Amino acid sequence: MKHLESFGVILLTLLGGCGPVEEPANTPVEPGGMDIQALEDANGLAFNGLAFNGLAFNGLAFNGLAFNGLSSSSFSSWFQQHPAESNRFMKYLVRCAVPNGQTRTYTNGTSTHVWPGQMGLAPGWSSGLPATLAEQQVVTACLGALVNKYGRSVTVSLLGTNAQGQHIPTTDSELSSHTQREACFFGNLFNGEGVFVGNDQGMLTPSQSSLRACALSGSNECPPLIHIGSCHTSCTHDPTGTYFARCTRNGVNYLPITTRIRPLDIYTCGDGTCQPTESCGNSDRANGCKQDCGTCG
Repeated sequence: MKHLESFGVILLTLLGGCGPVEEPANTPVEPGGMDIQALEDANGLAFNGLAFNGLAFNGLAFNGLAFNGLSSSSFSSWFQQHPAESNRFMKYLVRCAVPNGQTRTYTNGTSTHVWPGQMGLAPGWSSGLPATLAEQQVVTACLGALVNKYGRSVTVSLLGTNAQGQHIPTTDSELSSHTQREACFFGNLFNGEGVFVGNDQGMLTPSQSSLRACALSGSNECPPLIHIGSCHTSCTHDPTGTYFARCTRNGVNYLPITTRIRPLDIYTCGDGTCQPTESCGNSDRANGCKQDCGTCG
């Protein structure tokens, strides 16, 4: 599992010690960061549990990070090996771990990268402490929840608690629009235990497809995500039944993230639009949808 080993090294070295907290909060956002924040603000995502997903794990298979801070030469060396992938990874890591209203900044001498926080799932790490076991687990779960097979962005509602047991804020409009129960994500990439995903309310039919295929396909299409089948065989709900409060794998209890999506983000062959998840063919299946994508050749 090269991807998993590489990703685990990156996470462990990033969050095992002082971490990015030496960078000041509320740093003025450079143009790259403004693009991200404007996209969120335009969709009303800045102050609730919604987050864009678009992280592709296969872009994270690189090594070489010995992290002592964002201003260290080792971080700079790691970052410059794969600048685009490193920037993308840090965007999602900071989004998961750091509270909304704070940013983390890295300047390499010629350009400045600003990564806004949003979820605040690791408050201890964000304040300068080493990542706790709970923070390792919930950040792992968040990163898993922000992955999709196609690397495209759709909105997903993240439900659960941060590492200190505080509920991820949600709004009534979020819960009313994102009514499709999707998946559970859990694990620990920091210690090599892996990251797992399960279906909440069943898998896609052959005629259906979604950018969220990593969770809904029922197969291991998005390594290092390991599909476990139904969430309900490994996880237990909170008292309200809103989200999964704990998941267990190989005798280990994990703090998970539960996701919901909009029903319109599940596509069906025959709806008149050739979606990115569909292909041409001679059937009514998503991978050969004649009605929407025509015949091949």
